[in-house]
Parts: sequence; structure tokens; C-alpha cells
Amino acid sequence: MLENPRSPRVRAVAKLTKRSARQETGLFLLEGPQAAREALSYRPETLVELFATPTAMERHPDVRDAARDAGLEVVFTTEAVLDAMADTVTPQGIVAVARQSPTSLREVFAASPRLVAICEEVRDPGNLGTIIRAADAAGADAVVLTGRTVDPYNPKVVRATTGSLFHLPVAVGVDLETAVDKAHAAGVRVIAADVGGGDFLASRSLLAEPTAWLFGNEARGLEDDALALADLSLRLPIYGAAESLNLATAASVCLYETAFAQRAAV
Repeated sequence: MLENPRSPRVRAVAKLTKRSARQETGLFLLEGPQAAREALSYRPETLVELFATPTAMERHPDVRDAARDAGLEVVFTTEAVLDAMADTVTPQGIVAVARQSPTSLREVFAASPRLVAICEEVRDPGNLGTIIRAADAAGADAVVLTGRTVDPYNPKVVRATTGSLFHLPVAVGVDLETAVDKAHAAGVRVIAADVGGGDFLASRSLLAEPTAWLFGNEARGLEDDALALADLSLRLPIYGAAESLNLATAASVCLYETAFAQRAAV
């Protein structure tokens, strides 16, 4: 059992809350039983280490069994050690270390996708995690993140995806112009979500075709050069008195509207 919160092994795990350590090692941190459960179910080969308190393993025997089936030893720790490793105040007794496994942009569009989310300079970890989760729920084929978007392996992003990070391809560090070019070459229309765009309802019929939604920064939206790359821009209508929609909420609506249109057309 790991008992010393200051041991080199514990410190190495704790450092993964920092982007510099994630970049240097190619690893990232998972916290809680849900994240461990999803990783073990969908991408067990990416897991490097799994740490847990004895109490947590008793509470979540399915995680223990899935780790055993994956050939992954559970390293028992004290509560103090788990607290030292984790980014959250209450890590729920389980912390894991996994290898980053982004998908290449070429693979994303070689698979003839019908629905893709492209994120340009999305900076809030909670928003990005929610967009990845919404894309997964809507049956999107992939999420593409430009180099100006927050690190998807940030612990806050990982938590916000609630496991969806392991369910669909995610390309990272992509140049936006290259992503749009690849989309066009694959026959995918790129639609920018923008408050200055055209009427969403009037263009709904277009959504039945292969679509990549382009989402921008929370505060500024998409810059003019990014908007110019898209085939068209659309805005979601505001029927009430709200000033605007949160980015992740707007993205969820766009992705689901497209999923509805594509399934209705089958």
C-alpha cells in the first residue's frame, strides 16, 4: 500500500494536473469510478496505473473486476495519498493514469464522417468537456480541436466529458484551415455557429447532409478569418429575454438538430 503522500511515485502522478507534465510524459489523470469504468470498458489499453483506497474497491467491485480482466494491477493507497494525487477535493477513492491517444485529422476524415464538431479557441475546460460529451451523445463521428483550444487532457475537461473522451475520436492541436480543407475534401459542409449568422430554421434542410459544426471562443466567438473558412454561418434563435446561450448549450442544440435531421433522412 502507498502510504507516503510525498513519495516520488505520488508526486509524479500529482504533476499530471499540470499541462507541462502531460506534454512531457504523454500521460494524463483520471479521477473517480466513472472515469475509470469508462476507460476500462472502451480503452483499457491506454491505462497505465490504477490507484484506489480499499474502501473504494469494496464500493466499486465492477472497477476492480474490469481492471483484473484488463491485466491491470490495482495499487492500494491511503486516503491521504489519493488526496495528494488528485486535482479534485473529493476524488472518490480512485485515481488512474492513462496514455493520451488522440486521433489524427487524416483518420477522422478518411472515415467518411457525417457529423463532426470542430472547436476553435474554446478556452473553458467545462465547456469543452460538455461539447465532447454532447457530441458523443448525439452520435457524432469525431471532435476536432484546434491548437488554440484548451488541452482536452486537462483534468477539468476529462471530468466534464464523464467518460465520453474514450468513446469517440478526438483530434488535437489541429490547424483550423487544414481541418476545413480536409472536411471539404471528404464532402463535409462546414457550418459556423455564430450570432451574426443566417436563420437556423431556414437552413435546417442542409443539416441532413454531412456536416462539421465550427464552434468558437466563449467570449469573442469566431474571428473573421475563421468565419471566412466556413461554407455558411447560422445563428440559433433566442425566443425569450436571454442575452445569449452558453457555448456548450448552443453546441449541444446544433449537434442534436443535425443528428435529428440526418436520422430522419435515412
